[in-house]
Amino acid sequence: DDLYQLGCLGLIRAIDRFDLNQDVRFSTYAVPLILGEIRRYLRDNGPIKVSRSLKEMAMRAKRERESLSRTLGREVTIEELAEAMQVKPETLLMALEATSAPASLQ
Repeated sequence: DDLYQLGCLGLIRAIDRFDLNQDVRFSTYAVPLILGEIRRYLRDNGPIKVSRSLKEMAMRAKRERESLSRTLGREVTIEELAEAMQVKPETLLMALEATSAPASLQ
């Protein structure tokens, strides 16, 4: 029910914001807005609340890890990654753990 309501909210926003003067079909404009509403809800209202700054740090760490691994030709350690990002290793670990998928208890 929640996802349906979010989809309707995205549709209403698309209707309100759609500009007939643009050379684009309504469906082409509306679908990304509808999906965006649903994704935003799922991202922000996951099973565990994680601050935006931790989410951003984890995303930045992923990009930095890939880049550094290519440069060094091997996997990087948390310490190396934290140094490259200019953050404490403990803070980086907290961000990575907070954004990882929760383990099932079953």
